[in-house]
Amino acid sequence: MDNLSLPIHTQISTSLLFQEEVMSAIEAMTSASVEERGAIFTRPDVVDFILDLAGYTPDKPLDQMKILEPSFGNGNFLLPMVERLLQAWNRAANKSADAFEDLSMCVCAVELHGETFIRTKRNLLYLLCEHGIPADIADRLTHAWLILGDFLLSSLPQGFDFIVGNPPYVRQERIPTVLLSAYREQYSTLYDRADLYIPFIERSLRLLVPNGHLAFICSDRWTKNRYGSLLRKLVSKHYHLKIYVDMVDTPAFHSEVSAYPSIAVIARQAAGATRFAEQPEINKATLKDLANALVSPQPPSLATVREIKRVTNEDEPWIFDQPNQLELVRRLERIFPTLEKEGCKVGIGIATGADEAFIGPFDSLSVEPSRKLPLVTTQDIASGEVRWNGLGLVNPYEEDGSLVKLENYPLLQRYLEERKNRIANRHCARKSPNKWYRTIDRINLDLTAKPKLLIPDIKGEAHIVYDAGEFYPHHNLYYITSSDWDLRALQTVLRTGIARLFVSVYSTRMRGGYLRFQAQYLRRIRIPRWQDVPDQTKRVLIKASIQKETLERAVFDLYGLTSSERATLGTNKK
Repeated sequence: MDNLSLPIHTQISTSLLFQEEVMSAIEAMTSASVEERGAIFTRPDVVDFILDLAGYTPDKPLDQMKILEPSFGNGNFLLPMVERLLQAWNRAANKSADAFEDLSMCVCAVELHGETFIRTKRNLLYLLCEHGIPADIADRLTHAWLILGDFLLSSLPQGFDFIVGNPPYVRQERIPTVLLSAYREQYSTLYDRADLYIPFIERSLRLLVPNGHLAFICSDRWTKNRYGSLLRKLVSKHYHLKIYVDMVDTPAFHSEVSAYPSIAVIARQAAGATRFAEQPEINKATLKDLANALVSPQPPSLATVREIKRVTNEDEPWIFDQPNQLELVRRLERIFPTLEKEGCKVGIGIATGADEAFIGPFDSLSVEPSRKLPLVTTQDIASGEVRWNGLGLVNPYEEDGSLVKLENYPLLQRYLEERKNRIANRHCARKSPNKWYRTIDRINLDLTAKPKLLIPDIKGEAHIVYDAGEFYPHHNLYYITSSDWDLRALQTVLRTGIARLFVSVYSTRMRGGYLRFQAQYLRRIRIPRWQDVPDQTKRVLIKASIQKETLERAVFDLYGLTSSERATLGTNKK
């Protein structure tokens, strides 16, 4: 059966208006590239580790249980699963002579890509025959087990004891619009800019039997980012986050990838403590010992395993940091207001969608003087203060935020028309052809003249730079403005480790231990009320910013930190 004319198993909701378009989109995805499908393949030792964490081990009566692999790809999980199933079946006391009768309901595995489906099916046939299963029975089993189709829209049996795998990592912009609409109709957690693995997890969770276990390796972004909030809430209300293993900076996959992986084991049972480990050494013996410690009914036998209570809490980010850091953050959250409640605004700089057209040397931008702004980038603040490299931003907006009429600005009109092919080809321009010269983000003219703190997105430490009100920030810079706090004083406070403390607790980590200083995390920072800061302390904080000093003692006193909390804050700054 080595051909691509295989039936695609898909059950589309009858409420969809464009079922033919959905089917066409699915057909197109069956022949998509590896990148378009988000296919990343897991190392064998890690696969065995995940199967152990899920509890899918040959010492159990696996021939009486059901396991699902929702995106089986090259069979990295599927083939080891079947190996374990056959081991358990061969040991079974009630084993019959009919392998099909005993095993046909034990496995369900789905794959969207046609060529991959055929290749892995062939390898599965070989495996079954190597284990003594007659060829005709092996063929019948593969037909019973394998489904070619879209896991998110396929008709599947209910009630799995185990669901394991590595769901596809596909950004929304790579998913055909009609298919994305079909997914949104089916899955309530597909929220904001969620990647495809989010509805994969949702559907898998809903397919579990009571006490069933899901074990996935996938990006850790959803555990803290906004787009994962609805899925976190689902887990919090109905499931138990049993085990979590941080796999960032470990060679978990066959190829180097930009994803930041973690392993989550989620059970359909009452919530309880979560066992946590991070960055294990990738070898069979180490992972076997770690799995035993993580699943043991006894207290963890390894120092590298911690038990954390109340990790899941409605849609709140999952926090696995050291208890003393989390305890300090929780205390400060009870006492002090957030930045924005204390009159600060957190935002991000301009995204144009075509920087090469909208950005250039300020003096060389051949537009009217009112149509360009001095632009500050991460390179300009690398030294800790603004050292402008002379870039400018072309501004197609009036003061009220509306697009200018090009005929009123002939230089701007000529400049943009010369670059129209590049500018008009952006997604935002194609959606509104009559507004083809707009930037992705609207420019707020007042922002340039406002004093602000500038913070690069990705850093190991809180890199906070003061701008007196001379520049417009680029999109890789976050900014803080304030109506109450003096920003010089606030800069001193945030640089002591307070900013990094909050961001490190809530942010997902990048490779090399870097943090994301994004708006959603910066907004969680707590600060004292400006009116409660003594006048002498205000003057000291402002002076320290101007003289580039770090006044830890003054800030510690401001927050009322104990000696142990001061040590925690210092440890966090490593």
